[in-house]
Amino acid sequence: MPVRRFKRGFTLALIKLLVGNKASGLHLSYVGAGAAKQLCQRVADIGHTNVLVVTDKALKELGLAEQALQGLSEAGVNLHWYAGVEPDPTFTHVTEGAQILRATGCTAIVAVGGGSSMDAAKIIACTRSSNASPDQWVGLNKVPDDILPVYAIPTTSGTGSEATMGAVIKDPIERVKTIIAAEGLLPQAVALDPELLLGMPPAVTAATGIDALTHGIEAYICVWDRGTRKENARLAVQGVFQWLPKAMAEPDNREARLGMALAAYHAGVAINQVSVGNVHAIAHQLGARYGIPHGQANALALPPVLKACVAEAESALAELAVVTDVSDAASPAARAQAFIEAVSQLIADVGIAESDARIQSADWTLLTHQAMDESDGYVSPRLLTKAEILGVLEQITAR
Repeated sequence: MPVRRFKRGFTLALIKLLVGNKASGLHLSYVGAGAAKQLCQRVADIGHTNVLVVTDKALKELGLAEQALQGLSEAGVNLHWYAGVEPDPTFTHVTEGAQILRATGCTAIVAVGGGSSMDAAKIIACTRSSNASPDQWVGLNKVPDDILPVYAIPTTSGTGSEATMGAVIKDPIERVKTIIAAEGLLPQAVALDPELLLGMPPAVTAATGIDALTHGIEAYICVWDRGTRKENARLAVQGVFQWLPKAMAEPDNREARLGMALAAYHAGVAINQVSVGNVHAIAHQLGARYGIPHGQANALALPPVLKACVAEAESALAELAVVTDVSDAASPAARAQAFIEAVSQLIADVGIAESDARIQSADWTLLTHQAMDESDGYVSPRLLTKAEILGVLEQITAR
């Protein structure tokens, strides 16, 4: 543990030296009905005439991607498509998109979809003038300087990738998720358009909503008070508690869909300041090894991790209990406990189980070491021990 504490302290000091304590990542945000068309007009007005669209097969076939980009078509912009993104994009997806980018000479990329499409688009944008293997860019500030501008039109509400300078790319051979981060990966502009969110399936609404909640909570309780992280994290957590149940109950409710889009966006802004924490360190391993959707993996790990860290995060969790109207008890400990219980109840209410049969007990030790290694680079309230992470895995493994 002393070695891990030293490693985390050194990492935090280095990151502070590189990025400072001020807020970073300013970009344009178009919000509300018609936001996608406004973003498209912005792209056209800048002078982009050849644009690469990065999306997935389903959105292309359903016509939702074309709907989102109608403004570009009307402006006479040539659209070139890479619609091969899959959940948890790999370096293969990046390479496929890069080949189309180089062949077409596009000067901008528009990502339409969830976090997978946006993350893939960010790394594809780095390949314009570099023949390096994208896996060489894993880490902070290792990408080329010459990055194409990326514009984001999310069709889910949770990943926050539209507001971050990071991308998560899976290594399918090692079965791990890698993180590539650099200021230049932040999208130039984002469109939060509720019209594009109405068709989101309930399971996706639930999982991505809890992803946004996890981002907000982890940013709020972290130990690095940087930039606007606390205010944006609070808005994210409040937004999810207010709007996710309504979006689940009334899928066509535009107000609820926009409320969730804003919650996810605020959560993205928050983690762009301070990154994530122990929950993600565990969830990333579950997604990489078993293909458990990221939001669902977060939902599994969130309650037990909060319980493990409640002593160190008590004050922050108590504050969240008040701002979400969960509890106004006099005791901070009581408020913190009530908030954790409310999180567990919300996860259950949206239909996500508290355990998963895909997790194998034979993998617990490997998953624990991978999670420990990742979490050492985060600014969580404290480091979880090997025994604590094993305990979390035991709790969330279905018998």
